[in-house]
Amino acid sequence: MNTLTLPLQLPPLSLYVHIPWCVQKCPYCDFNSHGQQGELPQAQYVEALLDDLQQDLHYVQGRTLHSIFIGGGTPSLFDAKHIKHLLDGIAARIPFADNIEITMEANPGTLEHDDFAAYRAAGITRLSIGVQSFASDKLNLLGRIHDRDEAQTAAKRAATAGYQSFNLDLMHGLPNQTLEQALADIDTAASFQPPHLSWYQLTIEPNTLFHSRPPQLPDDEALWEIYRQGQQRLSDLGYQQYEISAYAKPGFQCRHNLNYWQFGDYLGIGCGAHGKVTLPESDRIVRTVKIKHPKGYLDAEQYTFDTAEVEREDRALEYLMNRLRLMSPIPKAEFEARTGVAAEEVAEGMARGAERGLVTVSDTHWTLTDKGHFFVNDLLSQFC
Repeated sequence: MNTLTLPLQLPPLSLYVHIPWCVQKCPYCDFNSHGQQGELPQAQYVEALLDDLQQDLHYVQGRTLHSIFIGGGTPSLFDAKHIKHLLDGIAARIPFADNIEITMEANPGTLEHDDFAAYRAAGITRLSIGVQSFASDKLNLLGRIHDRDEAQTAAKRAATAGYQSFNLDLMHGLPNQTLEQALADIDTAASFQPPHLSWYQLTIEPNTLFHSRPPQLPDDEALWEIYRQGQQRLSDLGYQQYEISAYAKPGFQCRHNLNYWQFGDYLGIGCGAHGKVTLPESDRIVRTVKIKHPKGYLDAEQYTFDTAEVEREDRALEYLMNRLRLMSPIPKAEFEARTGVAAEEVAEGMARGAERGLVTVSDTHWTLTDKGHFFVNDLLSQFC
């Protein structure tokens, strides 16, 4: 694709922090996570995270932090005092935006429930709780360490702990799951009135236990009915779908994830963490990857394992691969600012998509149609 050069503009800046340990590896998980063996090196790892961040400060370029997301693994294995030390260290290095969103992932089976207030006092503003299901038999099949009662207790405590927002993660298309069971999980989750719900289908990924020993999953017809009726149930409950697998009450979209999908910038610190940074002065967009294994990371002097350029001819496709996950129209001005590519350079591909009923085109926006949301890859193929 021949591209016209436009100036890159600095987008909002987020920070992703990866804490790689969990109690045990789930059979469906392909994330960079490691089962806990003995006492965790919490203080040492936090110091390594802050050293890692120090080495990335040249990427900040005068910006404040828009959001922080502490993921894993299971970050709630770390004591609140270490999370506070981490956040204090980050704040000492990069100014926080006034309304910064700071999310931490937590699993019901690892939370001492009186720690909800401690994490909030440490600076966490938003919890994301990996419930996955409220059915104990399904949780057992998924290898989760919590049961239905612990999931409900965690959701109830999160709802009353004074956070600005909290999310419950739910999966559907679980082994032997019926439509009624999938809808019951949605209803149970909604009863705790979370401002945000993640609802996504279980997929079998390479290099997981489920890939080598596949469970019996619902067939395609059953999966479609679960999705169709689940979508309607969530809508009836007041949740607006704003991303492929994310639903929120008005005003409670996850700002951190929105920044990802809008091709914003993010630093990534911690084992195997990925980052993406815009460098307008040199007309570059770079992606970074940190050392993956905890031992190598803790022993490192330089934490970045790899840095790769997003080549100019790939920027439009990379932007669209992210942005098309969102339900909202795509501003052409945002596309140009984040990629440095003129909107007219993708006009032909968008026109072909419009002819197929996948997208509508106006002077200022591209908007996926209902059909387009189901055939995103067909639209993306116009730009490969």
